[in-house]
Amino acid sequence: MAHRSRLSTILIDAPTAEAPAAAGFWSQALGVPARPEPDEPQFTALDGALPDHVLAVQSVDDEPRFHVDIETDDVEAETARLVALGAVEVNRWLECRILRAPGGHLLCVIPRHSDPETFARLSREWPG
Repeated sequence: MAHRSRLSTILIDAPTAEAPAAAGFWSQALGVPARPEPDEPQFTALDGALPDHVLAVQSVDDEPRFHVDIETDDVEAETARLVALGAVEVNRWLECRILRAPGGHLLCVIPRHSDPETFARLSREWPG
C-alpha cells in the first residue's frame, strides 16, 4: 500500500545551556518571534520563518547540530523506504524513528502533524 511523506521540520539542536541564547539569536536573525512550546519545553518555535514548515530550536544533551523531521502517514513504511536508501535506524522515541542518513546527518521520521490540506499539498506518494 502506498504512503505519503514530506520534509516538515528543521530543528536547530542546541546544548541545553545554550538553547535560550540560540533561540534569541535565530529569532532576531530571522525577524520572527521565539515561542516556547508549553507542552514540550525542549522546543522553542520560530513561527513564520519557513512557510508551511516548522523551524524550531531544540534543547539537547548533545553537540550543536541541525536535523530534519520527515512527517508521514505511515512511520514504518517511510522508515523502511529510507533504510533501503542507505539510512540506518539509531533510536526510537515514542512513535518516532531516529535515523542517520549517509553523510552522518540525523533525521526523524514522525507521524503526520500538519493540517490535512498542507500535508496533501506538500507530501509525495511512495509506492508500497
